[in-house]
Amino acid sequence: MSQPRPVIRRPRGPRLSRLLGSLLLVTAAAAASGATPSVAAPAPGGPVAAAEPVVRPLGAIVPVPASVEPGGAPFALTERTRIRTDGSRAARTVAEQLAAVLRPSTGYPLPLTERPSPGAVQLRLDPRERALGAEGYRLTSSPRGLTVTARTAAGLHFGAQTLRQQLPARVERDTRQPGPWRVAGGTVTDTPRFAYRGAMLDIARHFLTTGQVERYIDHLALYKINTLHLHLSDDQGWRIAIDSWPRLATYGGSTQVGGGPGGYWTKAQYRELVRYAAARHIEVVPEIDMPGHTNAALASYAELNCDGVAPPLYTGIEVGFSSLCVGKETTYDFVDDVIREIAALTPGRYLHIGGDEAHSTSDEDFVAFMARAQKTVAKYGKTVMGWHQLAGANPARGSVVQYWGLDRTPAAEKEKVAAAARNGSRIVLSPADRVYLDMKYDKNTELGLTWAGYIEVQRSYDWDPGSYLPGVPESAVAGVEAPLWTETISTNAHIDTMAFPRLPGVAELGWSPAATHDWADYRARLAAQGPRMEALGIGFHRSPQVPWPAPAG
Repeated sequence: MSQPRPVIRRPRGPRLSRLLGSLLLVTAAAAASGATPSVAAPAPGGPVAAAEPVVRPLGAIVPVPASVEPGGAPFALTERTRIRTDGSRAARTVAEQLAAVLRPSTGYPLPLTERPSPGAVQLRLDPRERALGAEGYRLTSSPRGLTVTARTAAGLHFGAQTLRQQLPARVERDTRQPGPWRVAGGTVTDTPRFAYRGAMLDIARHFLTTGQVERYIDHLALYKINTLHLHLSDDQGWRIAIDSWPRLATYGGSTQVGGGPGGYWTKAQYRELVRYAAARHIEVVPEIDMPGHTNAALASYAELNCDGVAPPLYTGIEVGFSSLCVGKETTYDFVDDVIREIAALTPGRYLHIGGDEAHSTSDEDFVAFMARAQKTVAKYGKTVMGWHQLAGANPARGSVVQYWGLDRTPAAEKEKVAAAARNGSRIVLSPADRVYLDMKYDKNTELGLTWAGYIEVQRSYDWDPGSYLPGVPESAVAGVEAPLWTETISTNAHIDTMAFPRLPGVAELGWSPAATHDWADYRARLAAQGPRMEALGIGFHRSPQVPWPAPAG
């Protein structure tokens, strides 16, 4: 559901955006070169010139905060700074994670303390701060100290990400860097627009290790993403061990697109990844796609096929040719076992059952299958989630329907989603021609596909989730999610170049108030993220739509 939006106190006219953009570009360029950023008053009609040191303007981050009140002298992080917590375990965890980021680059010890300490970074939980909600925070910066206040551990974590981004980009490096380390004075009060802010990673088309996914989780956390949807099965591979059907992983997971060796995660590896994500306040949503996209399962067990004959393993990228045998009771034993075991491994609220591109399943069989699958999900204590074809199969009240259509998708198909919303389903928006991260940026992009069109950075950012689908009010929108399918993706470098810099824009759509949406302002803030992504080792795509500073080195 959408969340209340605080008043924006920072003026946001075109003149301010242009000036802020100039300041950001100067700061980012200096950060990329390792120099101390500086600025002087701009000549009339001319560029900003270098002169005196500055700090990053308060709130000039991604996602942009809901409310910013700049004012006063900056806070300075020094070798004498301590990180003070309120004594709670949650605050200490956030403090430890923050210190782990700041210590290598600053070279400062940054000890944790529960005692008053002048000039400290203070992290405090206050359950009385009801206006901050489940994920909001308030950051106050002055020469006397910097305080992040939140009602929950999640809010404290998101406030710490804002603190990271307010510091120079080189703070993300793992070797000692030159200071100073300053945060502009003032107050940021920030709560998210939508409660669901997701990214999806397909580990079925090409197998990805848990280490690769944990690296992605680290990058998601910086931009206040709170959900990771994992596509665990498809025609090309089954990637999670299921004790009651062991050949799903050992045989069904033995290949991938192009015929590579594939692979799968053990239950212990999956549990550890879920724990790793939860420590960064990211909820994992597992997906087992059914009744289509099931060739790996059909190849593993002949009895799941209507004719009792197992097809060969598949290494191509076509879709829509496979289907579980809806008329066989064995199919539902399989569904029950798989959902039971996945649900037991997953502490999160949702279990995704796919439902897309079931072209080899009749409409009647699709509705019958989804009815039973939904009941099984509920039986094991999870909320059902499915691609938007679920909307045509009597989705359960309270279910989550994930829209992946296009701007040009026929009105009748969109109306089914709107009807589901009217009947109590919540909607997650993943329009393929806006936020599918596996689509090429342009004709020169080496990786990716084009069936949904080219998606440059501005197109992925310039739309409004609150008014995107006719008949779906903002109150029915749970949030947004950016999927990354892996037909052409297999390495960290591939993930980096296709997800970044589009993913931060989707994160902003999910977090920031609609009133802050402005492409000119955003592209300047995104450009300033370039040195930060470099410092993190993210090999992002240097879109010509963004005025990036020169690369470091």
